[in-house]
Amino acid sequence: MNEKAQQLLESLANAQRYFVHFIRISIFIVMAWIGGLKAFQYEADGIVPFVANSPFMSFFYTKDAPEYQQYKNKEGEVVPKNIAWHEENGTYIFSYALGAVIIAIGLLTLLGIYNARIGLLGGLLTVGMSIVTLSFLITTPEVYVPNLGGPDHGFPYLSGAGRLVLKDIIMMAGGLVVASDAASRILKQQNATHSATVPAHRQQVGQLVE
Repeated sequence: MNEKAQQLLESLANAQRYFVHFIRISIFIVMAWIGGLKAFQYEADGIVPFVANSPFMSFFYTKDAPEYQQYKNKEGEVVPKNIAWHEENGTYIFSYALGAVIIAIGLLTLLGIYNARIGLLGGLLTVGMSIVTLSFLITTPEVYVPNLGGPDHGFPYLSGAGRLVLKDIIMMAGGLVVASDAASRILKQQNATHSATVPAHRQQVGQLVE
């Protein structure tokens, strides 16, 4: 292996902890951006199929699936009749609350750069949120191409919504990496504290023996 390749390998290996922090920053950017968009009508409308069909979240809405299919708004479209239905459904209130939770998880993950215990919580919450999101691949019909006469429909043919959901497996992996890193830092802190207290305790015991 030539010298430049060796230097590259060493640089990448030595920068690992910075890359883990970059994962934290990336998770925060995604969470803050997407969470912030939950305050807008088009985004709140867009998550209705996922929430309405989810056994974990559907109780937040007042209307049952698949009634929402009659009141869909295209992104950027404003239809008063559809807006009124979503207001009755609790679409917007739920979206505001969900957005706040997502931003909070992103912030906790980001703070893991400075505080391992907070970062551990953020990483685990990121994993939990990703599990819920990935469950949409089972519960939401819209994640697969509908049967409109073509040969490619249903499983495993992901629609645009399905491809978006599937990417959360990367978010889950990122959450596990930062949670593992935070746990490792906590253990090191505990070991350092233990190592510092043991000699002091032995010194006290020695004084008593004398």
